[in-house]
Amino acid sequence: MHALTFPAAGEGSGWGSAPPILPHPLELIFGLVTFAIFYWLFKKFIWPRLETVFDERAAAIEGGISRAEEAQAQAQAALHEYQAQLTQARAEASRIREDAKAQGAQIIAEMKQQAGVEAARLTETAQKQIEAERQQALVSLRGDVGRISTDLASRIVGESLHDETRQRGIVDRFLAELESGDIVREKVGAVEGEDA
Repeated sequence: MHALTFPAAGEGSGWGSAPPILPHPLELIFGLVTFAIFYWLFKKFIWPRLETVFDERAAAIEGGISRAEEAQAQAQAALHEYQAQLTQARAEASRIREDAKAQGAQIIAEMKQQAGVEAARLTETAQKQIEAERQQALVSLRGDVGRISTDLASRIVGESLHDETRQRGIVDRFLAELESGDIVREKVGAVEGEDA
């Protein structure tokens, strides 16, 4: 390599209109060959790898976007399905609630009916029992009244009225008069006569 010298300003030189700095022709050729080799290596080995990486990255991004869109569509479908199930569950709950109300009303009506039947049965049983006790008391009362009246009549008349046939006839006649009210009217009449 040799050094370039530049003429001082105003000195005449043989360069004329040529540029002031020119590389040496060997350096220029060496630089162009080196550039061509680097360009060829870059285009042959590096650029395809970079394109592959760029394509893979673009595919990954596009795949990620498509997966995200697919996931969003699935989420939207799941949301619609959930809302449909929720609506169906609410309708089912409402139907169950109405059925329970109807069953409750039916059970209450049946219980009232059973209570009415049971009350009527108890009332009828009580009335029958009262009637039976009244009949029993009436029979017992007739026997007691007959015995007392026979004793009383025996004392008044002065003869024994304990003969069963006679006693039964006297008691039956006395009770018949007592039921018809004749004895009471006679007694009331006798009491009024004494008062007058």
